[in-house]
Amino acid sequence: MYKSFTMELAGRTLTVDVGRVAKQANGAAFMHYGDTVVLSTATASEKPREGIDFFPLSVEYEEKMYAVGKIPGGFNKREGKASENAVLTSRVIDRPMRPLFPKDYRNDVTLNNLVMSVDPECSPELTAMLGSAIATAISDIPFDGPCATTQVGMIEGEFIINPSQMQMKESDLKLTVASTKEKVIMIEAGANEIPEDTMIEAIYKAHEVNQQVITFIEEIVAECGKAKHEYTSCAIPEGLFAAIKEMVPPEEMEKAVFTDDKQVREENIRKIKEELEEKFADNEEWLGLIDEAVYQYQKKTVRKMILKDHKRPDGRELTEIRPLAAEVDIIPRVHGSAMFTRGQTQICNVTTLAPLSEAQKLDGLDECETEKRYMHHYNFPSYSVGETKPSRGPGRREIGHGALAERALIPVLPSEEEFPYAIRSVSETFESNGSTSMASTCASCMSLMAAGVPLKKMVAGISCGLVTGDTDEDYVLLTDIQGLEDFFGDMDFKVTGTDAGITAIQMDIKIHGLTRPIVEGAIRRCREARMFIMETCMKPAISEPRKEVGKYAPKIIQLQIDPSKIGDVVGQRGKTINEIIDRTGVKIDITDDGFVSVCGVDQDKMKEAAEMIRVIATDFEEGLVLTGKVISIKEFGAFLEFAPGKEGMVHISKISKDRINHVEDVLALGDVVKVVCLGKDKMGRISFSMKDVEA
Repeated sequence: MYKSFTMELAGRTLTVDVGRVAKQANGAAFMHYGDTVVLSTATASEKPREGIDFFPLSVEYEEKMYAVGKIPGGFNKREGKASENAVLTSRVIDRPMRPLFPKDYRNDVTLNNLVMSVDPECSPELTAMLGSAIATAISDIPFDGPCATTQVGMIEGEFIINPSQMQMKESDLKLTVASTKEKVIMIEAGANEIPEDTMIEAIYKAHEVNQQVITFIEEIVAECGKAKHEYTSCAIPEGLFAAIKEMVPPEEMEKAVFTDDKQVREENIRKIKEELEEKFADNEEWLGLIDEAVYQYQKKTVRKMILKDHKRPDGRELTEIRPLAAEVDIIPRVHGSAMFTRGQTQICNVTTLAPLSEAQKLDGLDECETEKRYMHHYNFPSYSVGETKPSRGPGRREIGHGALAERALIPVLPSEEEFPYAIRSVSETFESNGSTSMASTCASCMSLMAAGVPLKKMVAGISCGLVTGDTDEDYVLLTDIQGLEDFFGDMDFKVTGTDAGITAIQMDIKIHGLTRPIVEGAIRRCREARMFIMETCMKPAISEPRKEVGKYAPKIIQLQIDPSKIGDVVGQRGKTINEIIDRTGVKIDITDDGFVSVCGVDQDKMKEAAEMIRVIATDFEEGLVLTGKVISIKEFGAFLEFAPGKEGMVHISKISKDRINHVEDVLALGDVVKVVCLGKDKMGRISFSMKDVEA
């Protein structure tokens, strides 16, 4: 039965149609927010997938170019692989939803969001987030929802709920918060050095709005929701746990797990598994569950020791950061490089500078963002965790980590006018044992400074973990979580920022939400840690940006010309500008407002090209002194080229103060001479003189 539900959300109408389309999905919500239309569906397999120890959830966010009245570019004229924005949106939808499914659920679940129309006033990403939550809540798929998501912007100190594309472009804050009925469950933010207290206020402003949306969703579920289906639990049998504990007492597991060396720990666990496999060799059912059972045993051991005894696996205090090291200029000939090490996490970052024409062009649904000048790419090879597998290009995790580090640095980058370069920063993961994205932030900041990028301030990042007990008040926060604490803990709360405030947040959790004291505690703990990292590690390596770009980096000369002269500089079919480029070997960028950047490595050639452009863009006026090359000699005078496409003639009478009978007596082809413009002659022609140039 088709039913429609509406509510007013941030001054616009949100409409949810149920039972109108996609009826064969387990749950479907046809979402209209203003004129933005998204079809959100939730579908589950009938049976669990065999041989896996995780919940197989996949989230898709499909951007259709017809949604903004475009035909896709490229030869095929159809949408290809997901854009970076689509991947990041899928991750933001996944993160709050995943913890609300049963931990022992192994049926495949796909949440699909098809963007069919985009209203610039109403975010399609937000609409998809709400649609996924509604489609899952009304389906028969086991789900401990509902949850809701709100976006918050800030312009001139005022919070804006669910800002438009144009408002988001101008905003000092880009915050996305998901909540359940009681708690915050996901935070994602980019910010222009927002103070911690302001960020907390914004988070809970979004949380308030989420409660209104959740009430609306509950009304839909009450009318249209299906009964949740039964499923086969994949929980480890208690009998197996008991048998393992008899063979490996808790104190022995604790000894195996509690070490600061990841390889030693893994070797200890490997030996335990081998012993258990020998013990249960005749029990095929239990034999196939040993890996998961040992994992769960480790998890319980680590959580108990942290929560009850405040003892961390590597012996650190709760607020203690692992050993730090930083250095710059470790890679020769690149434009900038730095390495940041925190315990067994190590990132090498390399910066490359290029003219603005190298900025990344974006072909997406956001009309306000069509190119990206700063690009941060993150790579995670298998050797960084001691594994072997072929590289298949960046996955969703790599794209997400790169985007987080990119978001962290954008607020401190110089403007294009201050620093007219496109910038690419690449983080290579040499070693990984927790929070490589935050190490990437630190490494990329130092690498940019080493490359001579005039950052406004230094940025650092750190992650805070969490282990919870049976009540909301029973919890422990952990500064600088390593891999084991991430795997077995309840939260990965990443925060980047300067000494003035926050530039980015990404929060992942595995439980059903966080209380306000936990959120506030994690944000404040991260501030203390990043201040420590900057003062004790990063600043000793490089305290401020270098005054000039490096030897091998391209140099840029900037000049402003009259926009009406752009056509003269470019020439017919690009003939003039291409000739300048061929002669000098530089790159030239010209904006519509006449802003010209000449880029190259040879300063003399750059100056030559810049001078050519100045000459071409300058009208001939009386008194103007120019330098030209003799390109043609006639009986009555010589023709000079001042720049490609810019020529003039010196009459024979104006060549020398002494009388000459032939032009060749003074000039030869290829001579470079200085002349002064005399203005127009009696015939209205521009006249030049060599003899009237002042000495």
